[in-house]
Amino acid sequence: MKKAAILLALALAGCSRTSRNPPIEIIPDMDRQPRFRVQGETPVFADRRMSRPPVPGTIARGQLPEFSLPEGNPLPWTMETLERGRQRYDIYCAPCHDRTGAGRGIVAVRGNWPAGDLRESRLRETSDRDLFDVITNGRRTMPAYRYQIAERDRWAIVAYVRALQRAASGTLADVPPELRDQLR
Repeated sequence: MKKAAILLALALAGCSRTSRNPPIEIIPDMDRQPRFRVQGETPVFADRRMSRPPVPGTIARGQLPEFSLPEGNPLPWTMETLERGRQRYDIYCAPCHDRTGAGRGIVAVRGNWPAGDLRESRLRETSDRDLFDVITNGRRTMPAYRYQIAERDRWAIVAYVRALQRAASGTLADVPPELRDQLR
């Protein structure tokens, strides 16, 4: 049995392109495939060109233009924006940062690793763009959420984080005079 396998291997090796005899072609169209010439003509397209122009809006690999993010949040500070930011925050951020932004979410506590306290002065002083960038690209143990969270929702989260920061460091002077009577 081994001798037969060796003889078969030698016979097939004799069919290689280095031999003087034409090779045995099991699937001949693999060797001789039709192809387009780069500047040739074809009846396939109405303009008869084989080379096709790029689709409008196509960006070549590695040629993505630099875009600039605004320093401030481009979304208006409305109840709708803050509510959307709260919803997205509760889904994506609260497991680590908790619902108050203190960094004591269930993932951080049970995983025994610190999540950032979003209420600390260092983060209150950073720009909206920097917060947006961290949500988008991640930092240290925080993953990137570029593909999970839409851009508009990331800005809404930034607005909500600013509201959490304001709530954590607010004073009575921050409350409008007509609403102070409703405080407990």
